[in-house]
Amino acid sequence: MILVLRVPPILERMDGVDQIGRTAGVDDDTGAEGAGRRGGTGTGEPVDGVGDSGRALGAFLRARRGRVAPEQVGLPEGRRRRVQGLRREELARLAGISVDYYVRLEQGRATQPSPEVLDALARALGLDTAERGHLATLAGTRRGPAPRARVSPQLRRMLDAMAHFPAFATDHRLDVVAWNALGAELIGGLADPAHRDRNNARYLFLDPASRVVHPEWEDRAAEAVGQLRVAAGRHPDDAELAGLITELSTHSADFRRIWSTGEVVMCAAGRKRLRHPVAGLLTLDFETLHVPAAPGETGLVVHVFSAEEDSEESTALRRLATAVATASAGG
Repeated sequence: MILVLRVPPILERMDGVDQIGRTAGVDDDTGAEGAGRRGGTGTGEPVDGVGDSGRALGAFLRARRGRVAPEQVGLPEGRRRRVQGLRREELARLAGISVDYYVRLEQGRATQPSPEVLDALARALGLDTAERGHLATLAGTRRGPAPRARVSPQLRRMLDAMAHFPAFATDHRLDVVAWNALGAELIGGLADPAHRDRNNARYLFLDPASRVVHPEWEDRAAEAVGQLRVAAGRHPDDAELAGLITELSTHSADFRRIWSTGEVVMCAAGRKRLRHPVAGLLTLDFETLHVPAAPGETGLVVHVFSAEEDSEESTALRRLATAVATASAGG
């Protein structure tokens, strides 16, 4: 794995549904803009896409419909459009289903479409693999108690053993449930709960310090929202998750804006930039390792940052790890 790490040779301190009441075939405001106005308006009311399966499916379809420009699918833009995106009847025609049936899907009155209908809608909306999976999840039956997160002694031991690799583990609510010392230091002082909220989404959207730690804040925020949407689809009965999403929607206009787009994100690998008060601006590659779920539990995701062995970059991370260990020992 190649890692680009900008660190000076000597480490110096530098300084987060309502029913469709219009007639099918008439332009409306139920695209991304409309969904943003209805779901999570800052009043603490339920958010579209959370809880009820039918409403969640309809909210996702509306949001994705609002992101498809008519010209993308060979349709004229028209003059009567008040918002961006496809009209309901246009999407129904592209998918080869009746307008009435599609309207019932958006209203939550048809909640278990066939795999063929889902595939047709996914093609018409241009959904990627993660979005197709989320659509199928919303159309299925997924009732049951909220899973609990459990960190095994083996996982804690593994994290501690990776002393020179920043690492932390999150559950489906984006709670950071385990970490090693370097991982805690790298992502905003995680070890001190008074300093940094241990829910990554709450930290991103409600703590201004997150925008300093994450220079590419908009990307990190979109990832968090997309992951919460996937979790809400998988666990519609998780009251704690629903409460978190409602809280963020109530207190963060940025969260409401991103949520309204229907963003769906699955954890993967990539590159991120982080700003540390000692090490400076770091451009790091990362991998995500998935810990399978036991019955009644939620699977965990372990996020690991690493540098190429014997490189200047790995030396810099070791220096930071040594500084963290020294500080932890009171020296």
